[in-house]
Amino acid sequence: MYRLLLSVFMCLLATGSVAAHAQVVPSATRGQLSITAGGLFSAFQPDYQGNGVAKAGPNELFGVGAYVDIHMRRWLEAEAEGRWNRFNEYLSISQDNYLIGPKIPIHEFGFMHATPYGKVLIGMTKMNFEYDYAYGRFTTLAYGGGVDLKLTKRLSYRPVDFEYQQMPNWVRGTLSPYGFSTGFGYRIF
Repeated sequence: MYRLLLSVFMCLLATGSVAAHAQVVPSATRGQLSITAGGLFSAFQPDYQGNGVAKAGPNELFGVGAYVDIHMRRWLEAEAEGRWNRFNEYLSISQDNYLIGPKIPIHEFGFMHATPYGKVLIGMTKMNFEYDYAYGRFTTLAYGGGVDLKLTKRLSYRPVDFEYQQMPNWVRGTLSPYGFSTGFGYRIF
């Protein structure tokens, strides 16, 4: 009797382990690498009035941009972005940004598939000065955050992305532009 019970128990254990192996792979171990590319529309305060004055300008700069998000792990991404703020210029002043850095998703909400995030980017800004008199390239740090909404498996919407930028080696001290962007992204893989 003891051997019969032991044999039945061993058969059930073996059958259970085979069935357990057929279960879905936990989401924590699935492939994490994905790339999303998207386009943006931006409105920025350039923090420059002309004549070397680092002060809020009378016009906001509008522009277009592109971004690429590389999702490496659940809570770590990298973002690269280019932004060309060349519309609604005051005295022909414009700013183009080329930035890259870490992007950290804060939480994944099931409701509306919303993912707020924070980011710290570094790169360069090409600035055109008043009346096309001169231009310069300046090291730029950007601190920001926003929200990504997943619309479909591949399409996402970024209703808001805020950035506060610092150009510490600007001509006369530090320049601090800030602004908002909105846009759509498409997950390539």
